[in-house]
Amino acid sequence: MSKNYTHLSFIQKYQIEANIKIGIKQKKFAQELGVSPSTICRELSRNTAKRVNTSRTYVASNAQRRTEQRHDVKPKLVKFTPELYRQAVEWLTEKKWSPELIISEGKRAGKCPLSTEWLYHWICQSKHGNKTVDIPYKYIYQHLKHGKSRIKRGNRKDTRGMIHHRTSIEQRPLIVQQQMRPGDIEVDYMMGKNHKGALLVIIDRATLYTCLHKLQNRKSDAVNEAIIENLNKMDYPLHTIMFGNDKGFANHMEVAHALNVNTYFTRPYTSQDKGTVENRIVQIRRFFPKKTKLALSQMTM
Repeated sequence: MSKNYTHLSFIQKYQIEANIKIGIKQKKFAQELGVSPSTICRELSRNTAKRVNTSRTYVASNAQRRTEQRHDVKPKLVKFTPELYRQAVEWLTEKKWSPELIISEGKRAGKCPLSTEWLYHWICQSKHGNKTVDIPYKYIYQHLKHGKSRIKRGNRKDTRGMIHHRTSIEQRPLIVQQQMRPGDIEVDYMMGKNHKGALLVIIDRATLYTCLHKLQNRKSDAVNEAIIENLNKMDYPLHTIMFGNDKGFANHMEVAHALNVNTYFTRPYTSQDKGTVENRIVQIRRFFPKKTKLALSQMTM
């Protein structure tokens, strides 16, 4: 069951002021006005003066002025009228503007004061069945810069260059967590200035033996070659290698076969899953601070 709520009228505010002056309790005159006592309490809290000559005094005329001022500045619901979406369609189809630019210009000119997400939502609705016949809105999605699809904020799933045969850290043997046996490896990058150039950091979880390798690039072939070259120098058996989710590690199975090890990957956005190599990178940063140029053409080592 829904309830209808209305604001206190100017006359009711004068009645509140009069009742307060003669000392009537709030609960009693709330009943006389036909409102909840909490409504009176909120009205007094919002509109009782806190400064100047009327400090701590409720004045109906001042209360009404404050109410009107709050109403003027509060956000208003803007309905997406036919005039608004005709303007949006014109800018999208004729000027080839993006929805972001349409909303920015629309708010500035007062012609399309909506949100970007709302406009994308309307375009998507139009694509999947719009009954309006004035303008063929069904196909306006084809005028979007990125073609025929758009992923909503917070619902993004990137499937490009997925890492195949990826085994999560959750399936890694528990003995690795104890950091007692040599041969359990973690691998990560330490990036240079502007993400140009990188050091490949390889560390044994138990012995903390560390290898650094300057990379020409982060393509999987170059990364695999560096990993295999450095780990082949180990004089004890290897068991596991832990990678991050960078696509430079996409061909991890080649490393697994070459070194006869099992490979595992961290959970997305969980750097603590490879905390040993992360900690070692922090130590290395003492000698190569952030924004250090690590490109091969810019450094020697």
